[in-house]
Amino acid sequence: MHFYQSERIALFIDGANLYATAKSLGFDIDYKRLLGLFRQKGQLVRALYYTALAEDQEYSSIRPLIDWLDYNGFTMVTKPTKEFTDAAGRRKVKGNMDIELTVDAMRLAASLDHIVIFSGDGDFRSLVGALQQMGKRVSVVSTLQTQPPMVADELRRQADQFVDLADLEQQICRDPSTRVGREDTRRSGFGGRAPSYSRDQAAYEDNDDLPEEV
Repeated sequence: MHFYQSERIALFIDGANLYATAKSLGFDIDYKRLLGLFRQKGQLVRALYYTALAEDQEYSSIRPLIDWLDYNGFTMVTKPTKEFTDAAGRRKVKGNMDIELTVDAMRLAASLDHIVIFSGDGDFRSLVGALQQMGKRVSVVSTLQTQPPMVADELRRQADQFVDLADLEQQICRDPSTRVGREDTRRSGFGGRAPSYSRDQAAYEDNDDLPEEV
């Protein structure tokens, strides 16, 4: 993973996609360690985390993580999910954040040197190309260590640098013994390490966000 210390860096994290990638590799991400890692690589300007939320629920399983990230150096970008019934009569929940991530990346690009996109979604290839035409370096973080790979080949080829999440495991993984339960998280006020992204949250994301669809 190559960065210049003088670079102004921003992280754009597709929450559902990153969760699915880490899950496929068998580890949980410690977001405090993740932020610390990239602060060492250069001048970290912004770390944005994108996820859809089911607002009609009394308690959302991802709320503890969202609140912790919001208070600990991340900019949260959320929107409510949309529920619909498909042609087969199955209940679906849609929550694609690709447009929000793309618009923010283009808007902030003028004040950045290096954009890091945490997603394997091939739909981001056009975004990467547009950023490169503006003279920006773009890194993509996903993995090739699964079958099938979690990153679209066209996205990996377009990026200036591909970073395999598996290679970062020892630097950003969570110690299982530090995992915080729902009730403990409520009592602790989100102090210390970040709560885990709930596996239930994957059900609230649009299928287009998940790496299996690339």
